[in-house]
Amino acid sequence: MADYHFVYKDVEGASTQWDDIQRKLGNLPPKDPPFKPPPFTPAPDDDSKSKDKSWIDQKTEEELEDLEDDPDLDDDRFLEEYRKKRLAEMREAVKISKFGSVIPISGSDFVREVSQAPSDVWVVVILYKEGIQECGLLMRCLEELATRYPATKFVKIISTDCIPNYPDRNLPTLLVYNNGAVKANYAGMHNFGRRCTPEGVALVLCQSDPVLNDGQSGSGPSREDVIEGVRKRFIEKVVTEHEEEDNGSSSD
Repeated sequence: MADYHFVYKDVEGASTQWDDIQRKLGNLPPKDPPFKPPPFTPAPDDDSKSKDKSWIDQKTEEELEDLEDDPDLDDDRFLEEYRKKRLAEMREAVKISKFGSVIPISGSDFVREVSQAPSDVWVVVILYKEGIQECGLLMRCLEELATRYPATKFVKIISTDCIPNYPDRNLPTLLVYNNGAVKANYAGMHNFGRRCTPEGVALVLCQSDPVLNDGQSGSGPSREDVIEGVRKRFIEKVVTEHEEEDNGSSSD
């Protein structure tokens, strides 16, 4: 005959009088507190939140587009205008974030990346070859400018991939494009002075057009604004270098 064992369990948290006496004497550990579930908290209802600027700021671009037909916003002109403003800012930020570095391209990419670039985008092309010291120097300047002016498109292409049999004596060469047309070209390092610096290259690029755009000026900066910004950066750089030199000589 099978041997059956039964385990009887009392209600959770219940205790016998004997157990209570043993706990008082220290023969048993303290009784665990009875389990209590956490208080019920209903899930947040987005429709119940107050609709203000902070509510708009938390929305993604897709969510802001979906709010176009929101009847609550139709009755609040301020919120509707603020929604449009935030949506425009997001789209502009996405546009700017496309660039910010010197993009390598091939000959087959040239028309799409350069000639067919949007009309409001300036494109700076460097023709170069590996192993030519002057190309490396100008490339480093362009990499710094690409970071400073992310709304300007910088691309690099090996010279003979762009123009077959292009002579090395003309390298590096810069081509400036806008709206599908060449606006300027600079063949050789002599265009950028004996000391090729990012500030010097920036001033050359903006001699006649506002080529450089940091993306912070809305529809695009004027040539004078760009040149003034370049000069300001140049002065700040010179001051910083002199301060570092003074600190170095003081420590000696």
